[in-house]
Amino acid sequence: MSLNQQLTEPRVSTHGLIPGSRMFTFMALAALAAMALLASGCQTAESVEETAPARAQAPADSGQAARDPADDMTATEAAIAGLNEASATEAPANTAQLIRPDAPMNYTVKRGDTLWDIAAVFLKDPWFWPEIWQINPQVENPHLIYPGDVLSLAYGANGDARVMISQYGGARLQPRLRSETLDGPIDTIPFSAIAAFLSKPSVLTKEQALQAPHILAFRDHHMVGGTGHEIYVRNLDAGLNQRYIVMNIGDPIRDIDSREILGYQAAYVATAVVNAPGEVTKAVLTEGAREAIEGDRLIEQEGDVSLTFTPHAPTTPIDGQIIAIADEATQIGPYQVVVLNRGNSHGLAPGAVLAIDQQGAVVTDRFGKSPWKKAPFGEKVRLPYERAGTLIVFKTFDRLSYGLVIGARGQMRVADRVYNP
Repeated sequence: MSLNQQLTEPRVSTHGLIPGSRMFTFMALAALAAMALLASGCQTAESVEETAPARAQAPADSGQAARDPADDMTATEAAIAGLNEASATEAPANTAQLIRPDAPMNYTVKRGDTLWDIAAVFLKDPWFWPEIWQINPQVENPHLIYPGDVLSLAYGANGDARVMISQYGGARLQPRLRSETLDGPIDTIPFSAIAAFLSKPSVLTKEQALQAPHILAFRDHHMVGGTGHEIYVRNLDAGLNQRYIVMNIGDPIRDIDSREILGYQAAYVATAVVNAPGEVTKAVLTEGAREAIEGDRLIEQEGDVSLTFTPHAPTTPIDGQIIAIADEATQIGPYQVVVLNRGNSHGLAPGAVLAIDQQGAVVTDRFGKSPWKKAPFGEKVRLPYERAGTLIVFKTFDRLSYGLVIGARGQMRVADRVYNP
């Protein structure tokens, strides 16, 4: 076969086979393409099925982020942990609604101000102060506010409201020499409102009343003692010239529900100054308000009570009652000290703010059986509680605490309810 024949025959043969091969190749490529599309379609479907839940879960994830422990912190706690910026970014709180419409943009702290008063300048409800207070964690004791400090109200990009110290007063400066004492930090509540109670308490806890030393006898066989009289006291471990408050123990204070004794009413008698320490201590009575008798208790005077705590909502659910009023008053008004049947063991701490509900009166339903005629007798029905005021706890014990009424909408009495605001 010649070269021309070799070249020609394949061309003729190829010419006859090419159409079929192209069709076969095209069909094969189409099949492969279809398979590829099908495979890619499955992958796409799988990826959609995989990504769709991720997108659907996005709100849940963000909600999970909103429930992160850091986001449950108040602004104060977050600032201490250095998380203020992060928490505001991840779960911004709508704090702008807490601000009073007439709140100033700047406020200079003055002598005599209290934290509660300042919070009321900026907030509709002062006890929300921790939610807007932004402290500087680089400053020693950043919670404390001093006269001369300038507080500024600011709004973040997300609309959150914050109050911070924009200018520090001179109280934080510590010069080597100064001619007068600098002002200390402002109190949360006015000390003057509770000073008399702290120095001459009218209520004692059960432990205070039972464990306190007592007057054993009077010198020269007196039956009672007044100012200038000497007394003998047993179980008093005291130094020379140490001062004590002499209290006469009165009626027990009982829990309204359990009827258990939690404390005692007490009346101030005099001040006793130790002049001869010993196994049986001798002291002299001064500043007498009434005659002392054997059995009267000696209570150590309160030291400096810190009132720089931050007002806050209780960390646990509180449902208690007012069980006594200081000074044996019958009705409760603003800046009056009351005793609660809840304390440390119930989760209360100084600064806790509680709402007060007035206990409803008991009325007689004389129309229950005869709606058109008034009956001479009927069923006794207690009316519901009504909101009457607000108090802030300033001293706590295991099972009771002292609170100061800082807001009053109506009359309040013993047995009124206290609870989380």
